Amino acid sequence: MDDSLPTLFLPHGGGPCFFMDWNPPDTWLKLKQWLRDLGNSGGAIPKAVVVISGHWEEPEFTVTAHRCPPLIYDYYGFPEHTYQLKYDAPGSPLLAQQICELLEQAGIPARSDAQRGFDHGVFIPFKVIYPAANIPVVQLSLRAGLDPEEHQMAGRALEPLRGEGVLIVGSGMSYHNMRGFGTSAGERGDRFDTWLTEAVSARDAKARWEMLREWRGAPAAREAHPREEHLLPLMVASGAAGEARGRQVFSDRIMGAKISAYRFG
Repeated sequence: MDDSLPTLFLPHGGGPCFFMDWNPPDTWLKLKQWLRDLGNSGGAIPKAVVVISGHWEEPEFTVTAHRCPPLIYDYYGFPEHTYQLKYDAPGSPLLAQQICELLEQAGIPARSDAQRGFDHGVFIPFKVIYPAANIPVVQLSLRAGLDPEEHQMAGRALEPLRGEGVLIVGSGMSYHNMRGFGTSAGERGDRFDTWLTEAVSARDAKARWEMLREWRGAPAAREAHPREEHLLPLMVASGAAGEARGRQVFSDRIMGAKISAYRFG
């Protein structure tokens, strides 16, 4: 029996969206409830979490190695109280080292950063998922150039962590066109959401990886992602899933755009 944890791709919302008022007030409510339920699902509690956020890019894959990571309030123009949010989850220098070693063994250059903290792609959703902040969290950067195959390969290198009780999570957005939110443009992105769900759900892992590698040819791809940094965390989660098939586990229309989450395994 395979006791490996699944991998996830989750939407982390807009800025500190779960901790402020919106109009209409239920704008982010379904997503917040889904994230909360994710932490209360009663399933296996991970020993640690690795998060790949769409808000950190480096020349080579880089992992946080801070024992007590600070927070990076990398959002702008929001209410003052959202810059006072706290999330004191510990880091794990040992896990950071292991991640670097796994990547290096796969021929992928990697390094650790003992100073960097968590950006909002990490602490905002995980403050909802695991509010007690008692599970070690390590953040992995994207690699500059945003090559989908490189991110799939990085995920595949990290697959062994799943069998050690480590939850691997891609944190981004299935739709991330800031000009499309609140307009009919988001509805055109539905075609991309349909394609993405079909790609993630492909029975054959090689077919899934090929479809995701060639995502730019998907219907309305650049409508959904003028720049792909919020989609690339999905490539890591898919790669780390190995042969495990994916499925859509959340979907909602938020500010005119369809937003989805996926689970592999």
